[in-house]
Amino acid sequence: MAYRARKRSKYDARKLEWLKMTKRFLWLVVIIFLVFRFVVGFSFVNGVSMRNTLQSGDLVLYTRINPSIKRGDIVSMSLPTGEYYVKRVLAVGGDTVDLRDGVLYVNGIAEEGDYFVGTTLPEEGNFVYPYDIPMGDIFTVGDNREASIDSRFYGTFSLKQVTGVLRLCLGKWFVKML
Repeated sequence: MAYRARKRSKYDARKLEWLKMTKRFLWLVVIIFLVFRFVVGFSFVNGVSMRNTLQSGDLVLYTRINPSIKRGDIVSMSLPTGEYYVKRVLAVGGDTVDLRDGVLYVNGIAEEGDYFVGTTLPEEGNFVYPYDIPMGDIFTVGDNREASIDSRFYGTFSLKQVTGVLRLCLGKWFVKML
C-alpha cells in the first residue's frame, strides 16, 4: 500500500510540474503574440525602390508604437490595395514640397543626403508643385528615385496608413540600424 501511495505521489508531482510548464509556455505564447501584434513587426523588402539603403529580400524590423514620425524616417505603410510599401518620409503635415530640375525641396531647402540614387522626376498630372502637405499626412519617396512608385504617384499618405517606423535591417550579409 505504501508503494502505491509513493508511486501516485510521484506521478502527481510530475503531472503538476507538467501543468506548470504548460502554463508558462502558454503565457509566453500570449506575451509574444501581444508584442508582435502591438509593439514590433517584421517585413520583407520587395523591389528596388529603396536601393541603396535596403535591398530586395532584406528583413526589416519596425516598431508599431511611434510617438511621432519625422522627416528622414523610413516607414512601412499599408495601401488601400492591401499591399505594404517601405518608403522614406520626405515631408510631414504643414511642410511644402517643391520639385524643380530633378531636385526635391522641402520648405525651400533642397533635400540632402547620400541615401538617394537617381534623378527625381515628377509623375505627370498628380501634383502641381509647390504642394502643401495637409496636417496628418506624410509625403514619402523611395531612395531609388528612378524606380520608385511613391507619393509622386499615389499622393500623400495618412498617418493612419503607417504600420511602423523601421529600426533594424537584417540583410543577407549584415545587420544595420536604421
